[in-house]
Amino acid sequence: MTWADFSAKQPLLEQACWDTLYMVGWSTLIAIVGGLPLGVLLVLTDRGGLLQNVVANKVIGQIVNVARSMPFIILMVALMGFTRSITGTTIGREAAIVPLAIGAIPFFARLVETAVREVDGGLVEAVQSMGGSTWTIVRKVLVPESLPSLIASTTTTIVALIGYSAMAGTVGAGGLGDIAIRYGYQRFETELMWLTVAILAVVISLIQFAGDYAARSLHRRGGTSGPAPKLRLLKASTATSKTV
Repeated sequence: MTWADFSAKQPLLEQACWDTLYMVGWSTLIAIVGGLPLGVLLVLTDRGGLLQNVVANKVIGQIVNVARSMPFIILMVALMGFTRSITGTTIGREAAIVPLAIGAIPFFARLVETAVREVDGGLVEAVQSMGGSTWTIVRKVLVPESLPSLIASTTTTIVALIGYSAMAGTVGAGGLGDIAIRYGYQRFETELMWLTVAILAVVISLIQFAGDYAARSLHRRGGTSGPAPKLRLLKASTATSKTV
């Protein structure tokens, strides 16, 4: 590929980058909104959980497992009718958000479940002894204490969604995957295909670095406070809520 060829393709690559970020950004947001409560619910309804319900836990867990086990390309084709009913089309970046988000929700939910299970049970028991409700425990203990792991889980989800968005390009979703297929593979422009691979690698590396940095920063900040100050804050919050 000559410099003139690259200059001619530059607007196309820039638009493809923005399309990929657009799809991944909205899909990640929806995955967090749907997957976070689902993952917490899996922990709460498990044996010994605050809302123990074995039947509900098994049903939710099975649904999550089935959704996670389905290859994304098959999920995308299977959801075409549902996608059309929501967006009015099955091609383009808006249409791609639907299967991307639905595929990411169970994936993120399992990561949330793992992160929340790592929270020290002593903190949960301490808040329970203070009279804290289940909502207080979730809001003041489970989510804040697992936040570094949740940030890492979000990073993993974003990286996975970038890969999914590239696959979505095979059915006209747009983005860098679409450029790699239409130009790099179908038109035998190998240099352009490898360029899109390099762009994806750089984007993933930057996102992974930012996510790791944020998770480490939160972990260090949480580690300096120690459990005693946290318990005092929780006790004060519980007392305030009782007064109100």
